[in-house]
Amino acid sequence: MAKIVCNFYSRTLLRAVDITVIIPTSTCPESLGLGDKPTHVITDKYPVVYLLHGFGNNHAQWTGYTNVEMFAEEQRIAIVNLSAENKSYSKVGGDDFFTFVSEELPEFVTNMFPISARPEDTYIAGLSMGGYGSYLHGLTHPERFTAIGTFSAGVEIVPEQLANMGGGNGFAGAAGGKSVLHDLARAVKEEGKTFPKIYAACGTADFLFASCKAFADELKELGADVTWDEIEGYGHEWRFWNIEVEKFLEWLPRTDAYAAKGKRAI
Repeated sequence: MAKIVCNFYSRTLLRAVDITVIIPTSTCPESLGLGDKPTHVITDKYPVVYLLHGFGNNHAQWTGYTNVEMFAEEQRIAIVNLSAENKSYSKVGGDDFFTFVSEELPEFVTNMFPISARPEDTYIAGLSMGGYGSYLHGLTHPERFTAIGTFSAGVEIVPEQLANMGGGNGFAGAAGGKSVLHDLARAVKEEGKTFPKIYAACGTADFLFASCKAFADELKELGADVTWDEIEGYGHEWRFWNIEVEKFLEWLPRTDAYAAKGKRAI
């Protein structure tokens, strides 16, 4: 596995940004005894998960607090983490993180790394604020993603309020405003588009449990293929997200060249 921390200039944000990219190895050192021929040649581009962080985090937290590097190696899938500050992957003030995530970041990583640009190989997922961002991008451009994953998603986030006031004060109902996700979900159905497959999870002790479950049910009623997972007693915590990101990667509907090889033993 290669873990690459990359800094590049964003034309959208007009400043340098940091991302972390995980690329599986062509030949895993631990599997050489199983008959693999050692090589660094990559014959096919990797499928990718754009994995989004939560409020107060950055590109480093997913690899720092979970085993996502190992999971990516096992599943032979690339992971892209970015820093979106506290802007909910949206356009807030002078920062257009929506365009950065939807346009510039995929253009950069699919040209710089052996990462597929095909929609059937592309997935988006995230925790808390990143769950909001995953729904936001996946429902705005459902044709670009095969699946969406959300873990303890901040479904009712209002981006401007979250960025300006912070934390729980940025939720609809706490300080006024309305989440756009409900309208986006209805638009997918009304416009005759196909929903990406959806994996949604939340711990039963999480303060966001009720809103997460309600939105998952709403999506089901609109015709989306939703897999719901809950674990008793877990709150808004990394131990839960570590469990769920592994489940999500194993659940992913895949048709890429690496899918037929199955899970790699490491």
